[in-house]
Amino acid sequence: MLYIMRHGKTDWNAAHRLQGRTDVPLNIEGKLQAAKAAELYSGVHLDVCYCSPLSRARETAEIFLRGRNIPIIEDARLTEMCFGVCEGAENSFPATDGPMKTFFRNPAAYVPPEGAESFADLFARTGDFLNSVIYPLLKEGKDVLIVGHGAMNSSIVCSVKDIPLENFWNAGLDSCKLTRLL
Repeated sequence: MLYIMRHGKTDWNAAHRLQGRTDVPLNIEGKLQAAKAAELYSGVHLDVCYCSPLSRARETAEIFLRGRNIPIIEDARLTEMCFGVCEGAENSFPATDGPMKTFFRNPAAYVPPEGAESFADLFARTGDFLNSVIYPLLKEGKDVLIVGHGAMNSSIVCSVKDIPLENFWNAGLDSCKLTRLL
């Protein structure tokens, strides 16, 4: 089985700041979300967990799997999408003008701002991860968890479920919700 989870809440999530690759840690609410998820999903069998190297994802995985003797392996291909000059911007979500409005409302028309990653780049690196790591483990019958981020996770969900880019955000995941993909 393949499962995916988005990291717990951070102060930047609460302030609607675009995190991207900025390494923002979990806040107290995010830690509590991960701990509650650990209780809720304690009966789900897992063999291994792969996570983003960003602290909010790593800490979510650690809290979620505490005491379960399940290896947590970081992989840079699971890092959140880079938003370039827009990273750290406050109130950068759908109500604003500019490239991030397009990113959230019409992903197929998104043109990355300076220094940002394109959807093609995001799908290439997460697709490589799926093909080289995840699919071989699934063929061996392993139960795998990926702990990551909003856009990065959505790219994996879209790839696995063959969801077109136009519907990218329909694949979004709530913080610390365990979702079975395969």
